[in-house]
Amino acid sequence: MMRMLRGRKSVFILSVIVVLAMVVGCSNNNGSKPVASEPNKATDQNKATDQNKEKQQVTVKFTNFSAAGDAAPALEAMRVKFEDLNPDIKVDIETIGYDEYFTQMQTRVAGGTAPDAYELNFENFFSYAKKGVLKSLDEFSIDKSALYETALNAFQSDGVQYGLPASFSNVVLIYNKDLFDKANVSYPTNDWTWKDMDEAGAKIRALGNDIFGVHQSVQFFEFFKAAKQNGGGLLNADGTAFTVNSPENIGALQHLADRINKSNIMASDAQLSGMGDWDLFKSGRLGMIITGIWAFPDFVENVSFNWDIAVEPGNVQKATHFFSNGYVINKESKVADAAFKWISFMSSSEEAAKIRVDANWELPAVTFASVQENYLKITPPENREAVFESLNYLMTPPVIEQFNEMNDILSQHLSKAAQGVVSPEQALSDAQKELESKIKLQ
Repeated sequence: MMRMLRGRKSVFILSVIVVLAMVVGCSNNNGSKPVASEPNKATDQNKATDQNKEKQQVTVKFTNFSAAGDAAPALEAMRVKFEDLNPDIKVDIETIGYDEYFTQMQTRVAGGTAPDAYELNFENFFSYAKKGVLKSLDEFSIDKSALYETALNAFQSDGVQYGLPASFSNVVLIYNKDLFDKANVSYPTNDWTWKDMDEAGAKIRALGNDIFGVHQSVQFFEFFKAAKQNGGGLLNADGTAFTVNSPENIGALQHLADRINKSNIMASDAQLSGMGDWDLFKSGRLGMIITGIWAFPDFVENVSFNWDIAVEPGNVQKATHFFSNGYVINKESKVADAAFKWISFMSSSEEAAKIRVDANWELPAVTFASVQENYLKITPPENREAVFESLNYLMTPPVIEQFNEMNDILSQHLSKAAQGVVSPEQALSDAQKELESKIKLQ
């Protein structure tokens, strides 16, 4: 009996095993997967996700000139912060020195090897836009809320936004407070005129044969502004004709040349003996220099005397440079969306603006109150408010498609007047004729 029960029990157990096997088999045939296969599924999904991330991540090639030298760590800090915020985008940065930059960029653009995004200064931007090699940024959503309108509009052409402002800078009067004290001259104020500057310069010049009162380079970028300060300009109102040899312009050039050849409050090329104007100032032998705020980092690092700044003096009116560098996108870029995110971050984000200010790397073109407050706290100079006061008198150089050629022609003739080879009137008359023969306006 016991044997029979054991036999039946064995048959029953065997039957149950067979039935279970059949059920499992049927379930598999119906498409359901056993629990044991689930870990493999998760592994496969993780691999697929990683592969998708790799496929989705893009690289933006970016070329610039303004980060050459001391500013390189600041740009690198921007890249790191941007990639943290945008893990699907990598930025490949290339920095080329300014002297070589535009020659290389022209070659690359012409050869179809331009980077996805790159830097252009305001003076060269117009010609690139006219050549049709830049992508319109009107296709994207531009956050204009924190950008200076003047800086943003500088990178438009024919009403189309082709670039975003990276930074802007202007020109101020920087002066050696110690030399002013020795000459017993009151420090410059924001309402000074040419006359005030020249009178102070003469007293400082009297301190010694190797000490000079003022330096203002006699070249295109200083002359177009001095002309404006004297009520003149290089083009007529609609930009269709040159007005280089106007009486106002002749008066402005006469003033610049007389500082060298008459009062000698400004050093001649022979007196400089190859020394640059910044070096002359840093040596403690120059009372005043008219130059850009981009000089601040160098002077902070290398000047041992007390110095400060004021708004640049004018004559019949005030006028000062507006310089700006901007970011553009290659029209043929395959990663334009990512490139736009990158240049937008550098242009208008508070994070990038803070990095720029902390590095004393020109001014970001943004209106964030916190950024401006931090900028004003950095000393020297003490009177950093003059930088923002100067914004009331900004002017841009006349920009035409043949800008570089115009610059070269005019600078050559200005140099002759500065050296006393020809009179200012003759120099500008000759420049007018050459410009009219070689430069095509609208």
